[in-house]
Amino acid sequence: MSCSLLEFCRLQELKTVRDYLSHGQTEPAEKNQTAENELAWDTSDWETAWESDKSKEQEAPSVVEAKEPSGPWLQDCVVSLSPCSDLLVVAQEQKAVFLSAKWQTDDSGKEEMTLAVSWSGILSTEEGECVSSTICIPLASQKRSSTGRPDWTCVVVGFTSGYVRFYTESGVLLLAQLLHEDPVIRLKCRTYEIPRHPGVTEQHEELSILYPAALVTIDGFSLFQSLRACRNQVARAAAAGSEMIQPPPLAYKKWALQDMDNIVDHCSVGVMTLNVFDQMKNASVLGGFNASVKGSPPAMSQYVTVGGGPYTGFYYAVEGSTQPLLSHVALAVASKLTSALFSAASGWLGWNKNKNEVESAQKHRPKVEPATPLGIRFGLPDSRRHGESICLSPCNTLAGVTDDFGRVTLLDLNRGIAVRMWKGYRDAQLGWLHVPEEQVGRESSPSASRPRRHALFLVIYAPRRGILEIWAMQYGPRVGAFTVGKHCRLLYAGYRLLGVNSVTSQGWKIHTHQVCLLDPITEALRTVNVPFHLALSDKKSEGAKDMHLLKKLTTMLKSGDMEPDILESEVKALLLDIKNSSIQKQALESLLSNKNVPVLCLTNIIRALLNALQQQDAKLEDTVLLQLCSSQLELLQLYTDIHHVSTAAAFEGDSEALDTLEGIEGELSRLNPTLQRYIKFNSRPSVSFVQDAPDAPLPVQAFLLQIECAEDGQLKLIQRSEAEWTQLGSFVFWGCLCGKSPPHKICDKLQQAGINPPQLLSLLLGVCLQREKEMIQNPTECFKNLYALLVLLSNMEGAIEETWDSQSVSPWWQQARNILVQSHNSAAALLAALVAHRAAKASINSRADSKLQSEWEAVSLELEHWVVCVRQLEDVLVLQTLLLMTPIAGSVGGPAVPCSVKTLLEGGSGGITDNVSKWVFRHNLAPEQLKEIFQKMEDKEEGAGDEVSNILENTDETAELLVAVCKRFPHSLSPNLLFAHCCWEYVVQWNKDPEEGAHLCQAMEHLKLVSSPHIQLGICTMMWSTFIVKRFSAAAFLIEKVGKAPKDRLCRRDVGMGDKALTSFLGCCVQLLQILMEADAAVAEVPPPKLSVEEVWCGAEGPASIAELAMEQKGVHYPLVQHHCLLATLLHAALTFTLKVKPLSLFDSKGKNAFFRDLTTIQLMPSGDMDPGLVLLRQEFLLRVLTAWVQHIDDTSVPRTLPPTSGPRADWWPSLCMDLGGPLQVNPDILRRHLVCQLYSQGLDQRAEEVMLEVEDKDVLGSQLLMITGQRLSYSLLHVQNQTQPAMELLARLPPTLCTWLKAMDPSELQCPLVPLPQTSKLVGHLIEMLPENHAQYSLALHLLEAVDALTMEE
Repeated sequence: MSCSLLEFCRLQELKTVRDYLSHGQTEPAEKNQTAENELAWDTSDWETAWESDKSKEQEAPSVVEAKEPSGPWLQDCVVSLSPCSDLLVVAQEQKAVFLSAKWQTDDSGKEEMTLAVSWSGILSTEEGECVSSTICIPLASQKRSSTGRPDWTCVVVGFTSGYVRFYTESGVLLLAQLLHEDPVIRLKCRTYEIPRHPGVTEQHEELSILYPAALVTIDGFSLFQSLRACRNQVARAAAAGSEMIQPPPLAYKKWALQDMDNIVDHCSVGVMTLNVFDQMKNASVLGGFNASVKGSPPAMSQYVTVGGGPYTGFYYAVEGSTQPLLSHVALAVASKLTSALFSAASGWLGWNKNKNEVESAQKHRPKVEPATPLGIRFGLPDSRRHGESICLSPCNTLAGVTDDFGRVTLLDLNRGIAVRMWKGYRDAQLGWLHVPEEQVGRESSPSASRPRRHALFLVIYAPRRGILEIWAMQYGPRVGAFTVGKHCRLLYAGYRLLGVNSVTSQGWKIHTHQVCLLDPITEALRTVNVPFHLALSDKKSEGAKDMHLLKKLTTMLKSGDMEPDILESEVKALLLDIKNSSIQKQALESLLSNKNVPVLCLTNIIRALLNALQQQDAKLEDTVLLQLCSSQLELLQLYTDIHHVSTAAAFEGDSEALDTLEGIEGELSRLNPTLQRYIKFNSRPSVSFVQDAPDAPLPVQAFLLQIECAEDGQLKLIQRSEAEWTQLGSFVFWGCLCGKSPPHKICDKLQQAGINPPQLLSLLLGVCLQREKEMIQNPTECFKNLYALLVLLSNMEGAIEETWDSQSVSPWWQQARNILVQSHNSAAALLAALVAHRAAKASINSRADSKLQSEWEAVSLELEHWVVCVRQLEDVLVLQTLLLMTPIAGSVGGPAVPCSVKTLLEGGSGGITDNVSKWVFRHNLAPEQLKEIFQKMEDKEEGAGDEVSNILENTDETAELLVAVCKRFPHSLSPNLLFAHCCWEYVVQWNKDPEEGAHLCQAMEHLKLVSSPHIQLGICTMMWSTFIVKRFSAAAFLIEKVGKAPKDRLCRRDVGMGDKALTSFLGCCVQLLQILMEADAAVAEVPPPKLSVEEVWCGAEGPASIAELAMEQKGVHYPLVQHHCLLATLLHAALTFTLKVKPLSLFDSKGKNAFFRDLTTIQLMPSGDMDPGLVLLRQEFLLRVLTAWVQHIDDTSVPRTLPPTSGPRADWWPSLCMDLGGPLQVNPDILRRHLVCQLYSQGLDQRAEEVMLEVEDKDVLGSQLLMITGQRLSYSLLHVQNQTQPAMELLARLPPTLCTWLKAMDPSELQCPLVPLPQTSKLVGHLIEMLPENHAQYSLALHLLEAVDALTMEE
C-alpha cells in the first residue's frame, strides 16, 4: 500500500469568489461551477518501490485546463483553513470571503461535503490598511456531552496597520487590538496536545503575532475566555440594544527581536528546560570562567525566526523575566470594540452613526506599550540566503525552512543545526504529517500496554513543478509523489482546537485533516493519506506492508459488492504479494471464513497460492501453510462433488431395499395412531431465520469450519452446534434420504475423502433425528433410502472391524443405538431403530454366510439388543406423547421436559413415575380422577361386563393416553407408586411457593390414596422431616410469642407464608400426622409391597425412587406423633377461630421438650394427672372453640359457599373437641353441656336437643338450661319494647318469687334472645324431665312452665 491523495470536499462558487476579490464586485454571485475534468494520477509504479532504494517520481496524465483558466490568482490571496475543515477564509487587500461547510446529495444519492460562501465583505476599517495574515481557530465546546466537535470558529485577521481583529464565522467583529504599529506579518497558533511520553513538557496554548521587529504572544486560556465573553456580549447587545461592552483585557507578552536584519516568518516552539550539561555550557559561554550556575535549570520559551542577517535566528525568553502587558488595554479595546461593533452591526440592527464620530474614532489611536528587548542566542548565518517561511513539526523538534534559493532546509531545533537540505523547490509550501501506527487485532493484543508508535513525514508542494512530495523523517526516502496543478495552495494549520486541556480532552476523538491541498481548477480539497509502514525500512517495512495488505484484503472481503471475477483477481494478487507466511496464513483464514466469496473463486485462489508455494524454496514455516492449502483444496473439491451429486437429476432406486424391509409396513400401521398424536402435540409454531433452516443451502465457509484435516491426512468432522451439525448432515445426506441423489455416489465420495465411517454414521442419524417431521411425512421413501445408506456405510472400510469378536456386541451398531437412545425426538428415533434393526440383521447375515455355524450365537445377541432398543424407544414414544399434551390454561409447573431412553435410565427406577407425576401436576389432574382411571383399568382387566369393554371410547383423550402409558409401564406406574410420586411432586411445588396451600392439600389427598401403609408411613416421615417440621415449629413459636393469631406480616417474616396460607398449612399438618398414625398402626398387619420395574428397563442406574426411599424409613414413635398431632390441632383451631391462646403454655415441661423432635426417636412424654391449672386452661380453650364454632354456623355474614367439610363451619369441630378432651384430661361432659347451652343461647334448639342426649350429668345441665329459659322469658315479658296488655296482666299474676327471679335475669347474655314460644315451651318440658322433684329449683321450673303455657295460649 502506498500514499494516496483523497478528495473529501468540494468548493462552490470559487469563480465567483475570484471575481469578487479581483474585480471588485460588491457581492459574489450565486453560482456553482464545477470543473469538467478532475485531476487524476497513476500510482502503479509506486507499488513496486519497496525493494528499491531510489524513489522515482510518479508520472500522471496532464491536467486538462478548464475552459476559463483561473491563473495564479490564489497565490496572491491570503488563505487559511480551519483544522476541522469546516471554514475557509480567502482574503485579498481589503476584502474577504468566508466559506462554510455544508452537506449535499449528489446525483447518485451519495452525500458529500461542500464549502459554500457564508459571508463576504470588506474587513479594513483604517484608511489604506490591507489584510496581511489570517488564521481560523476553532474553539472547543464547554458542554459535558461534547465529543470533540468545535463550538464555533473564530477568524483572526492581521492588518498592515498593526491591528489584529477577531471575527465570528458570520463576519461579526468581536475584538480589535493594536499591539504594535508595524504591519502584521504572520499569525500562528499553538493548541494543547496530549504528551506522548512522560518526559515531554506539557505545552500551553498561545497565539503569536509577528511584526517586522517584534513578537507578541497572547495566552491561549485568556484568549479563549475573552473570545467567549465578547461573543456573548455581542449577542446580548444585538438583542437588547445595549451600548456598553466591557471586554476583558488580554494577557500578552511583547518582545523586541534584536540582532536580526530582516524577519519574515517565525515559529513558537514552546517552553523547554535544558539539561544540566547544556545549562553549564551556556553559562560558561555567556558568562566566562567565573559564571554562576543556578541550582535548577530555568524554563525558557524558544522562538525561531527566518529572514536575513542571519538566515535563521534562535531566541530564548526565560519564563518570569517580564510581566504581561495589561495597562491601557481595556481602554483601547473598549474604544475599538465599541466603534467596530456599531459599524458592523449598523446594517442589521438599524442603528445610524454620524460620520464625524467615525472619523474621530479613526484618528484616536490607543497607546502602544513598548516591547521588551530580546537578544538572539545564536543563528545560522548565510549572508546571501534569505528565508521565506518556516513550518514547525507537530513534535516541536523539527522545522522546515524555505529560502529564495529554492532550497528546503530541515532544522533540528533541539541542537540548532540544519540536518538535511533539498534543492529545486522554489516558492515551496510545507506541511507535516504525524501518522500513528495502525493496530491489527491479532498483533495488538500482546502489546496493548505499550504506547503506539508515530511516524513523521514532511509534505513539500513545489508550484513551479506542479508536484506534491512526501518525505520520511529525518533521513528517510521520498515515499510518495503526486502530479498536481501549478496553482494549488498547500494548507497546513499546525494546531487543533483552542480551549482544550488534559481533563476535557479525555475521551475526545477530534477529527482533523493535518495537510490539505486546495486546487482552484478542480475546485476540490484533498488530504494526504500516508501509511505508517512507509516510515520503516528493510524487514520492518516488509512486515508492515504485509499487515497493510492483510488489512486491505479484510476490507475488500467485508465490502461484498465486487464481481466474482474482479474479486478473484484482486484477492489473488493481494495474497501473492504478502511475503510473510504467518500473515499469509491469516489472510487465507480470513478468506476462508468470508461468506461473500464463491466456491469457484476460493478454489482458484487457493490453487494459485498452492502453486506459488510449491515453486518456492521449502521452509519450515511454509510447510504449515502448504498443508493448509492442500487440505482446504481437498475440502473444496469434496464440497463441489457433493453439491454436484445433490443437484443432479433424480434417480430411480432399486427394489432390493423394499424387499428387505418387508414387514415394516405393518409396524408403521400399528404405530400410526401414536405417531399422529405425537405429531399433533409436537407441532408448535416457532420463529427461525431463513439461513438457519435445515433446507437452506450450506455455505462453503460453514462446511470448512466443520471439517478439518488431521495430521494423518484423514478428514475429521467437528460438531460445533446442533443446528450447524444438522445443516451439514442435510447437505451431505438429505438428498439421498429424499430420493434426489444416489446414495452410492455420495458414499463413494465420502469414502474417497477418507472421512471416518463412525462420524458419518453419527451425521446420518443426526439429520434423521433432527428432521423428524419430514421423515414421518414420507416414511416409506425415507426408510428405503436410510436402509441403503446404513448398509453402504456399514460396508465401508473401518466401519465394522474384521477382528470383531462374535461373542461380543458390535461397536458399530452399538454406536447407532447410543445415538438413538440419547435423542429426544422419540418418533424419529423409533423409526430409525426399526430400519437399523433390519440393516444390522442383513449385515450380520451376509457376514455369517461365509463363517461357521457356531457364530449364530453372536447374531442372536446383537439382534436381542436391537429388540430391547426398539421396545424402549416405543415406550418412550408413548410416554413422550403423553408429556407433550398441552395443559389447560393457567396451569403451573412449566413446559414438559423432553425425555429419552438415556434420561429415563439415568433417572433411576423412579424416573418414569417422576415424569408422569410432573405431568399430573401440570394438568392439575384431581386424585379422584386418577383413582377412577385406575379403577376402570382394573375392571377392564378383570372383564367386568360390556360396560367397561369400551372405556377408552367413553373417556377423554387425556385418560386414554394415560391408560396407554400405564399399560406400557405396569410396574413403574402402579397406583401406589404413582400416588406416592404425585404426593411428593405436589409438596415439592408447594415448598417452592408456600402461598399455594392448594398444592399441599392435593398432596394430602394423593397420600390418602396410597394403599400400602409401608409406603404411606415412609412418605409421611420424609415429608415431615424435609418440608413440614421447620415451618410448623416456626408457626408454633410465633403464636406462642404473640398469644393470638399473628398478623400477615409476622407470618411472612417467620414462617414464609401469609396468615390465610398458614391456617391451611396447619390443617394439612393435622391430616399428615393423622395419616402417619393410621399407617403406623397398620404396618404390622400388612406385608411390605414388592417393588419391581419392567424387564426392558431393568438397566436403570440412578437415584432411588420415592417409594424405595419410603420403604427404607424407620418406624415412628406413636405417642410422639400423637403429641405433635395434638399441638397441630390446637394451633389449627386457634387460627381458624382467631382465638387468643399460648399453645405451648397448655403443656408441661416434658410436653414442651418433646416437641419438634425426630419422630423416629423415643422421647420422655407427659404421664399421670396433669396440673389442675393446666387442665383448667385447656378446658377454657376448648370451651372457647365450641363457642366460636356455634357463632360461625349461625353467622349470616359468613359466605355459604365454603364447603361444610372445612373451615370454621365444618361439622366435625364438636366431635374433635370431644376427642381432644381425653388427651388433654378435660371432662368431655363439661364440653357437651357447654355446647348444649351455647346452641340454646344461639337459638339452635334442634341441634342442642341432639347433643343433649349424650350429656351424662342431667342435673347440672338442667340448672344451666333453667337460666337460659328464664332469660328468654324475661326478654319476652320485660325487655320487649311493644309489650302487650295480656303480657302485663300475666306478669301481675305471676308469683312474687318468680317475678323477682325474672327481673334478675340478663337477656343480653343470649346470642339470640328472641325465640318462638313453642321452642321455649319445649325447653321447659325438657327441664321438668331432667330435674328431680326434690331439686331446689323444681318448683321454679313448674312456675316457668305455667307462665310459658299462659303466654302461648294468649298468642
